[in-house]
Amino acid sequence: MLKPKYESIKNFKFKSGEILPELNIEYATFGTKKLDDDGNITNGIVYLHGSSGDYSSVKRVKDVLGPGKVMDTDDYYVICPTSLGNPGSSSPSTSGMGHLFPKYTVEDMVDASYTLLTQKLNIKHLKGIIGTSMGGFLALQWAIKYPDFMDFIIPLTTSSSSKGQNYALSTIMNNYIKNDPDYLDGKYEHKPQTGPQNAMMMLYLFGFSPAYYKNSSNEEVLESIHEMELEGANSDANDIVWQNEATMIYDVREELHKIKARTLVIGVNQDQYFPPDTDVIPLSKSIKGSKLFLYDSILGHVGSSEIKKGEHIISDFLKYGD
Repeated sequence: MLKPKYESIKNFKFKSGEILPELNIEYATFGTKKLDDDGNITNGIVYLHGSSGDYSSVKRVKDVLGPGKVMDTDDYYVICPTSLGNPGSSSPSTSGMGHLFPKYTVEDMVDASYTLLTQKLNIKHLKGIIGTSMGGFLALQWAIKYPDFMDFIIPLTTSSSSKGQNYALSTIMNNYIKNDPDYLDGKYEHKPQTGPQNAMMMLYLFGFSPAYYKNSSNEEVLESIHEMELEGANSDANDIVWQNEATMIYDVREELHKIKARTLVIGVNQDQYFPPDTDVIPLSKSIKGSKLFLYDSILGHVGSSEIKKGEHIISDFLKYGD
């Protein structure tokens, strides 16, 4: 079981120009360190999680990343940061700043993790980055802003922009929250419940494939909805709103040409968030030399956990780089 660690970054500057006197970052590590003569880690891989995840979400790719796996942790040292804005790291709720917490961007999220690596963990260059869903946003942004920092990236079930249905979904979620009488323009002292619960329950509609829902009993559906309701009850309203607003303005379509890292784009054919035709395939086509792999999963977007179906593709991709 992974145990989180914590580092603090002083005077972190946001893209907006605002400065946070102390940015706390949660992360976990596992695997085997390899060091150069200066003590820098040379075999690092970063895993970047999705919107409601944290450092422990690396379990989604456990079938390809671990001891004896295609990405063998005898060869790699894995770093899993909890992204800026997610509880565990600094966020509106965990900082105690609430509505005064700076509005941030996907680029700020990348810069926070980049600073962790370069200033705290002695990493000047990565072997690669793996990112699922929102973590894929970060992986792409990282490869654009710091194109020489990694050898490869593997964006999984993701896109180069938040448009259309995904933009609408984030907007509706935020409206649910902001229309909660207890939200008080984000200046609440007691956590709103109804807004976050409704927002999280709506996410259930898109996580899986249509066939998955059709094959589920009504009892199973109700149980899953209730689980999302509980997740909403345990979430902070401003944390959700701030993160949604960050992803809603994410759009790197015109910057993908800056990517130098070898890229393997992986998608799920039944993904309702990022369908291959509208998101994954165009993303791959826009990155020079990118490889593309699509697979079927009745789990839809959640089917990123079945990445083992691409084990042979990942193996070939890594061998090519060697």
